[in-house]
Amino acid sequence: MILVANRIYVAEQHRDTFERLLETRAGLVDGMPGFLGIQLLRPTKAGEPYLTQTFWSSRDDFESWLRSEAFVKGHARMEDLPKDIFPRHSQVEVHEVFHRVGNGSTPTVDAVANAR
Repeated sequence: MILVANRIYVAEQHRDTFERLLETRAGLVDGMPGFLGIQLLRPTKAGEPYLTQTFWSSRDDFESWLRSEAFVKGHARMEDLPKDIFPRHSQVEVHEVFHRVGNGSTPTVDAVANAR
């Protein structure tokens, strides 16, 4: 299993816009082979990045998502965002899970949103 973390820096004046975009995401990734779950995390301090974490059965599954038409469609709305929404480039990290403790479940977007 791998975890893909994307650290996304968002200008303070556009946080609400960005959160609405994430809350109404297309969800096309949900049906992709090997997709296990997603977490959308809000920073607790000004200037820190948002963090999206997706969990995949394998790196090949994740890379197939990146090459898919669903990926292009799922990210198409990004072009409608204000030009100054992202003051820095995002940082994508891929990590292999080698040890895990817990009940094995990965929170879904709905579970994260409902925890607010």
